[in-house]
This record gives sequence, structure tokens and C-alpha cells, in this order.
Amino acid sequence: MDLDPDSCYRALRAKDRRFDGVFFVAVASTHVYCRPICPARPVRREGCRFYRLAAEAERDGYRACLRCRPELAPGNAPLDGPSRLVARAVKAIEAHAGEEALDVEALSGRLGCSSRHLRRSMQAELGLSPIQLDQSRRLALAKQLLHDSTLSLAEIAFASGFGSVRRFNAAFAQRCGMPPSRVRQGRERVRSDAFTLRLDHRPPLDWHALLAFLAARAIPGVEQVQDGAYLRVVSLGGVRGWLSIQPFEDKPQADRPQLRASLSASLSPVVRPVVARLRRLFDLDAEPLRIADHLGADPALRPFRMGLRVPGAFDGFELGVRAILGQQVSVRGASTLAGRIAQRFGDPFDSPCPGLTHSFPSVATLAATSEDALAQVGLPRARAATLRAFAVAVNNRALLLEPGVDVEETLEALQRVPGIGDWTAQYVAMRALGGPDAFPSSDLGLRKALGGMGPKEILSRAEGWRPWRAYAAMQLWHSLGASPEGATR
Repeated sequence: MDLDPDSCYRALRAKDRRFDGVFFVAVASTHVYCRPICPARPVRREGCRFYRLAAEAERDGYRACLRCRPELAPGNAPLDGPSRLVARAVKAIEAHAGEEALDVEALSGRLGCSSRHLRRSMQAELGLSPIQLDQSRRLALAKQLLHDSTLSLAEIAFASGFGSVRRFNAAFAQRCGMPPSRVRQGRERVRSDAFTLRLDHRPPLDWHALLAFLAARAIPGVEQVQDGAYLRVVSLGGVRGWLSIQPFEDKPQADRPQLRASLSASLSPVVRPVVARLRRLFDLDAEPLRIADHLGADPALRPFRMGLRVPGAFDGFELGVRAILGQQVSVRGASTLAGRIAQRFGDPFDSPCPGLTHSFPSVATLAATSEDALAQVGLPRARAATLRAFAVAVNNRALLLEPGVDVEETLEALQRVPGIGDWTAQYVAMRALGGPDAFPSSDLGLRKALGGMGPKEILSRAEGWRPWRAYAAMQLWHSLGASPEGATR
């Protein structure tokens, strides 16, 4: 998407939240870049430069504003301008964690291209290399942790992917114009077993609808909804812990649209992928007003519920298992079966949160489990066979359910698993892959909401809903108070 400077400046003067995260403004006189909703008084038009990504402003030597904190800006989902390859690469880089440097060769291999082609494409589309974008995201995370958490500087250095404190200090000082310790100057650091982070989003956000959807599908022992908050056990890269997330000060505020995520201190080494997964789970990078304007034009979708999001998945494999278990049974029945699988094949977890007792079993664990053992939790034999085949495909990486994968290719791979049809594949694409245009046209709830239309008629009607057919499906299900699971495929 090419930025029109005059339009950007008008949005900046209006402090229009629809454009928060869509572009950033850099001020030549101060050499600082901001979000378009920054409370500071805008400078004259000729003193501004506009960028699509924060990393582009940083590449040109601008420092992040300490008032509006650009590292908290919601992302763009879906990306309008970049090619599919670049859009997939950006998603994968944003969820990257662990080693100090991004492995560009491995990333390009997952994306099905050469590393040279990936670098050339990103440079042409964004003016950035994969390494530059990755370093920008690491420093943004470090800045957020410095502001919001009680982690030590050493913990922040390693959590944000730097191999040493010295390298972290040098990179932060070079990019931000100050040592990391100055961000915390004058604030006492109190050691705690947990730390809190802000997750900003574009308003409105229908938190109650999101929470109700997740509560009905919570896996007993692994996740739960309690007192207006979502809680779960996390097992990621050999690190285990717990988290909870709820609106800031117990309710969304018009002037501060954000959620508050509390994470156990044990999760600090994987905080970057955890935050990325939470943003996908709650669909925090959506543009709700833009989606509502588009879909609300169809009488079948009126009145469109403002702030309705497509609930994602914290873990793609876990969601896939949950979708398979939901075939031909009720939502409650599928949750019961998922809880039995977690209790029997997952690892016990000692949590301070009552009700969180197990982590969900890993891909390798379920791939190595026999069909007989899976059937013993109460599954029909055919369903147990499908579940194991699905686990084997993911374990062998014949099926990838991670950021940056090609949605169409993954839909085809899902349906090659015996027992997985179009409905289940589309449902997994909606939630696990964050595919905004995924659409289970054969769903009985959609047919009922649209007056008994057949799948072909529904697909024809839904052409006008692209590229947000997943949001249209959520609206139709919500209009019925219906569940997407348990319908005949």
C-alpha cells in the first residue's frame, strides 16, 4: 500500500485510531517517530515523513517516541501492499524467537523460495532485509519489557533474542539513543513471579463475545475463562508456565484500547512468540471499522456487530485436534474429549491458578500414541485414526500450522489427511492460520442463517464478502446464537 502523505497528515491531525499501526510519522526536527494517535501536538506538514513500518523509520535513523510507544501499535492484518511471499515472511518474522540472529536460509526454505529471492523481495516491497525487520521487532519487544515488566535487564536481553547483555545494550543505545537502563530511571524494580504486558488494539473490541466463544470451547485443565479473564497453561520450546489476559482495568477504555496480559516469569525466554500467539488468538490486529463497513453493505449481515473478531488459536496443532474432536459431537462433548486427552497424554502442571492442571500433549506425543490408546478416551475408531494421522502429518512437517504458511496449500494438505473434509479444513484455516477469507460454506448454521441456501448458493453470495468471509461467518453464527462445531459436515 503506497502512502499518500496528505491523507496521512489529515489522519494525524485527527488522531484517527483507524490508522493506528497502518502508518508511522517521523518528525525531522526531533528525529523521533510516532503513532498517528500520539498525544503530542502535530508539527507542520513539511516536517513530517510517513512510513508503513516502524522498522523503516528506524532504518532512516529515527527513534521511537516515549509518549505514544510505537512498539505497542497493532499490526496490519491482512497486509494490503506486500506480495503474498513478503506478507507470509513478515508474519513468520514477527513470531520468531530464540536464537540471536534470524536464520534467513531456514525461513526462506519454509516459504518455498531461495534466501536471495526473499531478501530481494523484501527489499523491493519494504526497503528492509529480513534481518533488519527481525532486529526492529526484537528491540521493540525489549522496549516494551523495559516499560511494562519487572524483568531484569539480563532477562530482557535474552527474552528479546540477544545473545548477551553487552550486545543488547549496544544495539538498544544505537537504535534508541539511550542505554536501556535510562528507560527505567527513577522506577523501582520489584521482583515478582509474574510480569504484565500491554496489548494494544484498534477499537471496538467485543470482548464479551470473544470470551464467550473461548469459554464454550476451553479444554479442561489446559485453559479456562474466569472473572472476565482468559487463562491457560503454556508449553513452548521446552518452557512451561501460565498466563492470563483481560481488558485493562477490567473494561476497555475508549482512550486506551488495550488488553493486559500477565505471564509467569518462567515464560520470559519465549515472551515474543507468546505475545504473537495472544495477538492471533484475540485477533488484535484486525481493522474492525473497515471490516464492518464492507460487510455491513449486505442486508444478510445487518446489523453487523461492531468489534466482532474471529477468535484465533494459541497453538495450531491444539486447535486442529480440537476441531477433529468436534466432528459430529456437541461443543461440550468435544471439550470433554479434549480434556481427557490432555489429562491422559499431557504433562501435569503445578499452577497457582485453580483449574489449570495439565499442558496439552505435544505433537510428538500424540504422533507416537496408538489408535487404540486414543480410542480409549471415548473416541470412535475412525476419529482416533484421523487424530493420529493428523498428528503424524504435523510431526513429519508434511502439514504446517504456523505463521507464514500458505493458506491454500495448507487447506489442500489438511484434506489429504483421512477423515478431514472441507468444513474442518476451513475451520482450522479460520482459527489456526488466521485466514480472514476462510469460509466453511457447507456449515448447517450458515445455511440456516441464510434462509436455507445450499453450499453453492452460499459461496456465490459470499463472493461479495471477500476478503473477510471468516468475519461474515462469525456474524452469521452469532446472529443465530449457534455453534460452528457439531454441525453435519
